[in-house]
Amino acid sequence: MEITDLIALDAVVPALRVSSKKQALQELAKRASELIGPDVVSDREIFEVLLERERLGTTGVGSGIAIPHGKLDKLSGLHGLFAKLDRGVDFEAIDEQPVDLIFLLLAPETAGADHLKALARVSRLLRDKATCEKLRGAASDEALYAILTSAGASSSHAA
Repeated sequence: MEITDLIALDAVVPALRVSSKKQALQELAKRASELIGPDVVSDREIFEVLLERERLGTTGVGSGIAIPHGKLDKLSGLHGLFAKLDRGVDFEAIDEQPVDLIFLLLAPETAGADHLKALARVSRLLRDKATCEKLRGAASDEALYAILTSAGASSSHAA
């Protein structure tokens, strides 16, 4: 599975302005709904699924990274959205550091192993310190997308 299977250029947000975890999840849900199609899934439905997942335990995985994710029965495939925050927010991350890089992942209820493979793929990508440094230094959606997809291509063969 490649990062390009999960995310498109229009699903990259270069400077998301939010002041809290809840606001970040609301904004991401809104943008994801717009991309997928509000007639398919509403931002409220996405937000509720993300909150439900956060109640199980934070998706703030450390080093300024969060990978909020959830499953929705209305989806026909995997959908990703990447956002770089204009400043870090408290995400209740496992290392208690503020989060400034968020990769949202949504999957159909029936995704099963594909959902887990996608999560592992994103996690592997964002565990790479050099990739994260480049992402933090990039200013445009095109630059972020290029970093995500080129880094993803080079590390996917190790999987």
